[in-house]
Amino acid sequence: MVIGVPKEMKDHEYRVSLTPEGAATLRQSGHEVWVESSAGQGSGFSDDEYRKAGASVAGSKEEVFKRADLIVKVKEPLLSECHLFRPGQVLFTYLHLASLVEVTKELLQSKVTAIAYETTESKDGSLPMLKPMSEIAGRMSVQIGAQYLEKINGGRGVLLGGVPGVEPGKVVVLGAGIVGSSAIRIAVGMGAQVTVINLDVERLRHLDDQYQGRIITRAASSTTIEKAVCSADLVIGAVLVPGAKAPTLVSRSLVSRMKPGSVIVDVSVDQGGCVETTKPTTHSAPVYVVDGVVHYCVANMPGIVPRTSTYALTNATLPYLLRLASDGVDRAIHADPGLAKGVNLKNGKIVHRGVAEAHGLPFTPLL
Repeated sequence: MVIGVPKEMKDHEYRVSLTPEGAATLRQSGHEVWVESSAGQGSGFSDDEYRKAGASVAGSKEEVFKRADLIVKVKEPLLSECHLFRPGQVLFTYLHLASLVEVTKELLQSKVTAIAYETTESKDGSLPMLKPMSEIAGRMSVQIGAQYLEKINGGRGVLLGGVPGVEPGKVVVLGAGIVGSSAIRIAVGMGAQVTVINLDVERLRHLDDQYQGRIITRAASSTTIEKAVCSADLVIGAVLVPGAKAPTLVSRSLVSRMKPGSVIVDVSVDQGGCVETTKPTTHSAPVYVVDGVVHYCVANMPGIVPRTSTYALTNATLPYLLRLASDGVDRAIHADPGLAKGVNLKNGKIVHRGVAEAHGLPFTPLL
């Protein structure tokens, strides 16, 4: 199979979907790899490194799409890229289509098979390709939130760790999955007062045992969320419903009651966000203010730590990429129900229920 690696076009997206080592592994398995020139530059990989790995370097994005049977990316295609797809081609990437109606419609028209990293499951029901980027985004969320709490960046002027005689900042984490757990780890390490809110009490029990009184755990309810958010200096949105739009946990009216200069980092922005006032931002213009509250809602947070992110991503995706390339898409998804759950679009139809429901479009079962 011919695998194509285009250069990412999203604002300040420096990741690439395949390392030179990954390209070498595919070549050793008998597959052809085409990489758009300078696609790996942002992650520190030169065109020569890909050539030495056995890949071919294409002079344009159009050439990559023309040659490839399978396009492997980091982020969803921009609208300006969608016309490059052709019927029967395979797209393998983070899609997050539940929050992207226009991209969904364009990809439907192109009749590609679109497989999402974020809805592909392991045998145990976990999300193996979402996990590494969720870990990175969760850890970054507190780091970035601390930065925007600084007065010069519009924040309250609060140091999360506090100092002797002065209480630490209050961090509220909504959700205790991979993103939430990673955020908790960093917030605790910085010395903040951390409250985590989650529906699954067993998950809270595990975290309570892990941190032994260093965090506050709360079962999710509207009252619990309201009380915690109103007292917070930093709120981390870490809610995930795989493939579907994130539920709104923080209303506009609740935002208006937050402390002036407090900060929201909504990591779930990829899926529409869990805060009513969330709207996607970019690394070039990462924040905006609503009712005195600073909102950071960048949809590709790991893109600014590309070296770490690209290695972590390739580690997770390469086994699936090898399977798709060697067995072909249809055989691969029939043999692996978890991979089948990653298929969002096929032959001009939506085959993931969460995406269809998010846009009010028809749903067609895959198998």
